[in-house]
Amino acid sequence: MSDLVDTNLDVAPGRRRKAVTVFITGVIAGTLSGAALGVLWWGLAPRVSVVVTPDRVFPENFQPQEYFAANIAFGALGAIAGVLMAIGLVSMRREHLLASMAAALASSVVGTFAMFWVGSHLGFVDLGSTDFLDSTVLEASLEVTLPAMLLMWPFGSSLVILVMAIGDYLAQRKRLRNYSD
Repeated sequence: MSDLVDTNLDVAPGRRRKAVTVFITGVIAGTLSGAALGVLWWGLAPRVSVVVTPDRVFPENFQPQEYFAANIAFGALGAIAGVLMAIGLVSMRREHLLASMAAALASSVVGTFAMFWVGSHLGFVDLGSTDFLDSTVLEASLEVTLPAMLLMWPFGSSLVILVMAIGDYLAQRKRLRNYSD
């Protein structure tokens, strides 16, 4: 019975790729898309105005909406990137979802780091190298104040691959049931 059941999905032989190729592609695509999304995050998210005095830096007013909007923008971009990246990686290696999951998680770690680094370093002002004689109002660099937003890219990728794995399992189960009838 086990030799009658095809464990791989019906994939054309030319479409089968090695897991290493998918992994490397995922890391490269995660880095590039993370950098691009960092620029997009920097353009979309509002910045908090800070007052810089010779002895301290503090927010100009109570502005939780700017922090919240920056976090939501980061999380939404990460979740969308995770879904799209997982779909692309699964389409490369549909017959082995574990390799796609490893590639998606690696791309999400690298992509999230690149997105955060690029977005937070655009418009960065080094306050230690500049002498301020009186109080000056500047726009602060972007930051993620909700650490859970850093997990949105891996969560989106994992959710897509989980749904595809469940779908493959149910399709395989249906084929087995139809074969046994």
